[in-house]
Amino acid sequence: MAFLPFGLSSNGIDQAIFHVASALEVPVLILALLALALVIFELGSYAVELTRRRRRRFDALQHAAEAARQALAHDDRAAAQAAVSGVALSPAMAGTLDFIIEHAGTPGSEHLLNKALADFDFDAQRRLARTRMLVRAGPALGLMGTLIPLSPALTGLAAGNTAQLSHDLRVAFSVTVVGLLIGAVAFGLSLSRDRMYSQDLSDLQYLAAVISDPRPIGGNSSSPSPPTPPAETTAPATRSTAS
Repeated sequence: MAFLPFGLSSNGIDQAIFHVASALEVPVLILALLALALVIFELGSYAVELTRRRRRRFDALQHAAEAARQALAHDDRAAAQAAVSGVALSPAMAGTLDFIIEHAGTPGSEHLLNKALADFDFDAQRRLARTRMLVRAGPALGLMGTLIPLSPALTGLAAGNTAQLSHDLRVAFSVTVVGLLIGAVAFGLSLSRDRMYSQDLSDLQYLAAVISDPRPIGGNSSSPSPPTPPAETTAPATRSTAS
């Protein structure tokens, strides 16, 4: 009798946990569908980004950087912006390029350009955070959607209700597949986007370095080597012989 209150309290806790898990079934299914819709949207956005980057060529990037540098040498920032507009592969990259053109060659521009590049990298990581979150959230929702229907399925099995058992198992396995699909697609998107955004940052760093180069255009940065002095010639020594 001394253990009766403990037994009653344990049964109450079990029932409370069961009711909480049962109440989470519908929200988990809704969240799984929303995550699936979000990963489909990210997949479409990735296809658009990939199409834009097919036209990336280093020779075009080099030509645009040199043209913008020459335009800035003549204090024509509008022409410099027009020169680099074709190499911007995303709106974020275009905004960073406009900032670089606007502040290149001004006092303290080195720190401003470094801050602009750091902000671009931060924005890229923020965009990557969406798919990185789905890498973990998709399988988690799939696991929750699998375990929650198993309890009523086992109850139906004990009661001999095969229809309820079949329905709950179908829901459980379907949510598992959806969750794994979300995680796999989000993982692939995260890897590919990380590579693309790193390439964009590398292009911006190259453009910033060329455009803000303080050396004169057409000048030779290396100092000419001094002429080599002519070698001294010595006449061969003659040996006199005593007669």
